[in-house]
Amino acid sequence: MKKHLLFLGILLAFATTLQARYSAQAVESCQAYNDLRHSRNSHHLTLKPGSSYTVLQHHKGQYLVKLEHPFATQRWVDERCLQSRKSRHAPKEMPAPKPLPKVQSDLNALLVLSWQNSFCRTHSNRKECRPLFNRAANRLVLHGLWPQPRNRVYCNVPSRLRNADRDHRWRSLPPLKFSSDLQQAMQRYFPGALSGLDRHEWIKHGSCYDPDPGRYFGDALSLTAQVDRSSVGEYLRSHIGRLVTLAQLRRVFEKDFGRGSGNKLALRCHRGKISEISISLHGKGDKLSSLLQGARTLHSRCTQGIVEAP
Repeated sequence: MKKHLLFLGILLAFATTLQARYSAQAVESCQAYNDLRHSRNSHHLTLKPGSSYTVLQHHKGQYLVKLEHPFATQRWVDERCLQSRKSRHAPKEMPAPKPLPKVQSDLNALLVLSWQNSFCRTHSNRKECRPLFNRAANRLVLHGLWPQPRNRVYCNVPSRLRNADRDHRWRSLPPLKFSSDLQQAMQRYFPGALSGLDRHEWIKHGSCYDPDPGRYFGDALSLTAQVDRSSVGEYLRSHIGRLVTLAQLRRVFEKDFGRGSGNKLALRCHRGKISEISISLHGKGDKLSSLLQGARTLHSRCTQGIVEAP
């Protein structure tokens, strides 16, 4: 009797696997984990956007997919990473942030982006870095959009809020409300909002940018998306675990944003690892390339660093 039950269980499992097999296209450069808990990704494998993968199983918001390169294996990925017409479970691609509205006056600011892997290496206790919530690995994410000069902070902000912010009591600051589109964009490009970073950035920097928090973060996230989706983001993802120089990144940056734009980019490193990228902006318009033309040149103390793995 036990043998029959065991055989029936094997048949059912095999049938379920067969039913689940279909082709799905990757919509993000997501990590491919060895297990459902996302606790390990040996060899640092990732999906390649636009490539098709065979889906073997679907379980609690996760897909088990078959990878062929650089070697044959089976890995678990978030369902948001794949898109397939054949499955009712197939996720829709997260909408990109809306285009940056054209500013009424010249924009003079510094866009600061974090390499999420490096941030979580030194801030593993933060909510956005825990396996259950960390959906921004291998990505450049927003740290802040800082109006210049740098002493332009806390515009018309009451002293009690300034003091709370300076004491890092961010969760005690007034909560911000955003549209559903902006919330989705934050999940992709501003994971720090899970720890109250949105309140801090708005109180300190956004208050000097625009009276509307939605306008401030809409602009900042649109610019972040343009950088992460550019050759710079892809270059970092393809060089995980390897040494990258400032000169190399600046050359890659100029391929997408024009000659001379590389000098508007600077690196910040921590213990030999690239932690942040800063980009100088000045001008009008919704395209990063136009905002770089009149921007000031940045000096970078860091000239090379390792691209941190997840």
